[in-house]
Amino acid sequence: MKICILSQSAALVSTRRLIEEAEARGHEVEVIDPLRCYMNISSRKPEVHYKGRILNEFDAVIPRIGASITFYGAAVLRQFEMGGTYVLNSSVALLKSRDKLKSLQHMSKYDIGMPVSCFAHSTQATEDLIDSVGGAPLIIKVLEGTQGKGVVLAESKKAAESVIDMLRGLDVHFLVQQYIAESKGADVRCFVIKDKVVATMKRQGVDGEFRSNLHCGGVAEKTKISPDERATAIKAAKVMGLKVAGVDLIRSNNGPLVLEVNSSPGLEGIEKTTGKNVAGLIIEHIEKEVELKKAAGEKK
Repeated sequence: MKICILSQSAALVSTRRLIEEAEARGHEVEVIDPLRCYMNISSRKPEVHYKGRILNEFDAVIPRIGASITFYGAAVLRQFEMGGTYVLNSSVALLKSRDKLKSLQHMSKYDIGMPVSCFAHSTQATEDLIDSVGGAPLIIKVLEGTQGKGVVLAESKKAAESVIDMLRGLDVHFLVQQYIAESKGADVRCFVIKDKVVATMKRQGVDGEFRSNLHCGGVAEKTKISPDERATAIKAAKVMGLKVAGVDLIRSNNGPLVLEVNSSPGLEGIEKTTGKNVAGLIIEHIEKEVELKKAAGEKK
């Protein structure tokens, strides 16, 4: 197979691991920076151009699109889709998962457990917002934040009001979310590949830090998950339309609650913690999907 990885750098750990595993299985890989692509949009066959050539030779595209370039990266990915190339995660699923508000609304429709969350615009609703999620302490999340950035724990009602008023003054979109005290600053990352959880790790925030993200200093360890947690992770990925996803859960007194569904989950932490070749499993999945796609085309 000829595989395209949409990534801004081949040196990024997750991109490099995918290259290593694909090449080890005999595939040809090229890393393409989506920001250097441009698209020919016409009534003819859709084309993606890169450095003066048309990218029409790939059997599969793996999107490793950073959050800061989501809009343009999704447009490039969509162009590959329209040209008939197999893509690991679709542009629709990518955009849906990157929009924290839309993803929460979508998951709530399918009765997936989540912390109670509120979103509003009027400053007059501040007190009701706080009460709606059970009062302080509570979590405030900027919608555009990633890797734990833009997330604040407000330990008192007064602190929550101050943060909310500040964010509204900056005209920033944000969520107010229920704080699950019993999770004790820990969450579980479930790595899902097509209806199967292939690896799991528990991430624990350092003392005094409620965020468990490894980028924020959190530590990880292998963990076993319950059947309910497994089913929740698989359902969340499926509802978001993602074939490969990192589903972050917290353990509450009311069962597993989904915090986020990541469309470009990092490989370094999960592979080091679990010892599993997750990159290899992704390439194996792509091989099967491309073969199925080719078989379906031959039958036509």
